[in-house]
Order: sequence, then C-alpha cells, then structure tokens
Amino acid sequence: MTVPIAGPHPHPTPPVLTSPRGACDCHAHIFGPSARFPYTEGRGYTPPDAPVEKFLALLDTMGFDRGVVVQGNAHGYDNRAILDAVERNPERLRGVAITEAVSADELRRWHRMGIRALRFHIFYGDQKPGYKRGVGLDEFAKMRTTMLELGWHMQAWCDWRALPDLAPTLRGIGRGMPIVIDHMLNIDATRGVGDPCFQMLLTLLGEGAVWVKLSGAYRVSKNFPDYPDARPLHEALVRTNPEQLIWGTDWPHPQVDAAIMPNDGHLLDLFNAWTPDAATRTQILVKNPERLYGFPPIAVK
Repeated sequence: MTVPIAGPHPHPTPPVLTSPRGACDCHAHIFGPSARFPYTEGRGYTPPDAPVEKFLALLDTMGFDRGVVVQGNAHGYDNRAILDAVERNPERLRGVAITEAVSADELRRWHRMGIRALRFHIFYGDQKPGYKRGVGLDEFAKMRTTMLELGWHMQAWCDWRALPDLAPTLRGIGRGMPIVIDHMLNIDATRGVGDPCFQMLLTLLGEGAVWVKLSGAYRVSKNFPDYPDARPLHEALVRTNPEQLIWGTDWPHPQVDAAIMPNDGHLLDLFNAWTPDAATRTQILVKNPERLYGFPPIAVK
C-alpha cells in the first residue's frame, strides 16, 4: 500500500491583483479520475483525485487563461490522464509527459494532442527514492532526435547538489533545445543565494543555457505561509534573466501535509509581490509561456 496524501486547499482565493490576459500556470498535475485513469503500481503516494476540471476551475479563480499539466508520480509512465486533458482543452492547456523511450510516431501523436516537453529526473549519488520515480538522461538520449524535430523542450527535476557536475551536459543539450529547471532547483532556501549550486544555476540562466520555474517556494522553505527566505532566490533569478523564467502553482501540491497546504491564490499574490514590475510579471506569466509552449498570442482588449 502506498501512503495516501492530502488534497489541495479546498477554497483557493482570487489574487489581489488582476492577472494579465494570457497568463499561464506552467506547472500543475492531473490525478485521475482514478476510475478512468488508474494509479500505477510502484508509485510513491496515492493522491485524492484531482481531475482536469478542478484545475480549470483553479485557473478561472486566478484569472489565468492557460495552464501546463505535468505528468505526476501517481500515474507513472501512463500519460493518458494528461493526454486526455490537453486533447480536450487545446486552447487552454499544454502538457509535459514522463516516459521511458517510445517510438517517434508515438511522440508525434502526443504532439498533435498537445504535449510540448518531456520531464526527466536527475538524482545525486545514491539519493534516488525507493519507489519508481521519473526517468533519467539515458532515456532522453533515445528520444532527443524526435524532441528536436518537434521543437520540444526538456524539463528537469534536478537535485541541487548534482548541478555543478551536470552543467557541461546541460550546456550541450541547451544549444539544441530549451531546458527548464523545476522549482528554483529545489534548494533549501536557508542555504541562500550565495550557495555555490544556486550560483551555478544563476550562471546557466544568465548565459541562456537554461530556463527556470519560479515555483515551489513552499517546497524550498519551511516558513509557511509566506516563505520569506525563498524570496531572495526568486528575486535573484528575476534579476538574472526574466526572459527565461516561468511560474507555476505546482497544484495540487503532492506530498504536502494538509496543515501547511498552500492556498494557490496566496502563492500568486506572493509572486506578484516578489515581482513588483508589471512588465516583468507579464513577461514571465504571458510572453515566456507563449514562446516555450507554442500558445498563440492573446490579443489585449
């Protein structure tokens, strides 16, 4: 039996600031409904259902036109839930899949449905968890040619300690396709901006070798609900290269205790407060996702 986990905050609040037209939540997960899309054997947790309809309702609450659904551990390599979500909502959603190597024709089929990237997990030393989680760069090598053909990008969950040794590999990959680093590198916020691994992230971002998701403040900080020690990390990334940053809620926040479950509207309020320039917010929430995921521009009324 896998461990049951809490669901998302049941009553997300609308943000204080009105979201710009075309805003995109670039990191969320779809779970189930499990009666239609069963959870996989060997998963690390068992979530309550979080179907696409609930995510779309969250986007409406935040005033967001668009979202990106990322394959979650509960479904393993069975991407049917996110494929269904993006195929049924082509105007609003794009997807990021996780898979062991599949045929070029299958990847092309996924592209027609709305997938725009594959996600890979890069662990440090022997720190890989005891349950099935993600695929590594060995699988990327088998699909790289087709990903290039389709104009896809690589999304990487990377253990922060692995980044310095990984940097030359990422620079090489990044010359052919965008690389998006998840959750501000998942580094403990108490290590601060000066940590050598975070400094390497800033270097790669500044060079244009990687993109970074301004997500997961609640994962890198233990200071619920405002995460003040995560703010310097966010601000350093924004100063370095706002044209290669995107933002996401990480809804429905898998493996977070219910007592410290973030309110998604508050997460957006924090993003807005930590990014006080309106033009920069629009760059990160609207223009960058349009470029990365291939959303058509939305005309400003």
